[in-house]
Amino acid sequence: MICFFNGQFHSLSNIKVSPFDRGFLFADGVYESIRTYNGKLFRYEDHLDRLKRSLKETKIDYKKVDLLEKIICELIKKNNIEREALVYLQITRGSAKKRTHHFPVEEISPTVFISAQEFKKNTQAQERGVKVILQEDIRWLRCDIKSTSLLPVVLANQKAKEENAAEAILVRDGLITEGTHTNFFAVKDETVYTAPKSRLILEGITRKIVLEFCDKFKIDFREEFINKDELKNYNEFFITSTTKEITPIIEIDFWKINQGEPGKITRSLQAVFNKVAEDY
Repeated sequence: MICFFNGQFHSLSNIKVSPFDRGFLFADGVYESIRTYNGKLFRYEDHLDRLKRSLKETKIDYKKVDLLEKIICELIKKNNIEREALVYLQITRGSAKKRTHHFPVEEISPTVFISAQEFKKNTQAQERGVKVILQEDIRWLRCDIKSTSLLPVVLANQKAKEENAAEAILVRDGLITEGTHTNFFAVKDETVYTAPKSRLILEGITRKIVLEFCDKFKIDFREEFINKDELKNYNEFFITSTTKEITPIIEIDFWKINQGEPGKITRSLQAVFNKVAEDY
């Protein structure tokens, strides 16, 4: 595998990260995951805007953001990816000579790492739907930043895996926020609900697309928190992300929804998304 690291393309085996890199020591960094459709980066400007915001909020001074698209496209070519690609991009504050909790006094350069691999989506999960579990949301209060500080969601997602579930849906003070790497949606009386933009959730790109669809096709939607204790008042559920697209939920913990069948609104949104992706 060929990766991009600090200004150059390298074989993965030749890339060395300093143990004093603040991303390694403190998870002091941000990231993005971007995929292609028909060989083209999907909603790249949205991903770039979110990356810029994450950099601004964490005060990481990286000045070459506008060069990233060209680098990513070249990286995909170098890896001979013939179908679709999934790109991972990470920027940390960089490596300092001394480990300090505050920002280093000396001038340092951000560490930039980008990889690209062939991507194959899970069509079975999107067709049949998935099981999820509920877990307490123990993350920090700046979930709107796409930070590499991911241990709480790693532990929650591992719990989901141990329970043969596709995702863990996080609950804070009785309210559902989002999944470990997805946004969460519910449908009641043909109205779509999802948590509002705030510091408690990451504004997913696919989340944004779903709300655009709702607006365009006159599907009622509300951005408001869903109470965990009121889940059984809703008719259908789905999760969204760059890799999962729109995936139906057919089971939450031990509650099977609609006899295990994806809902009508979910199917309609899937169909629109698949058409947009196909024509991209």
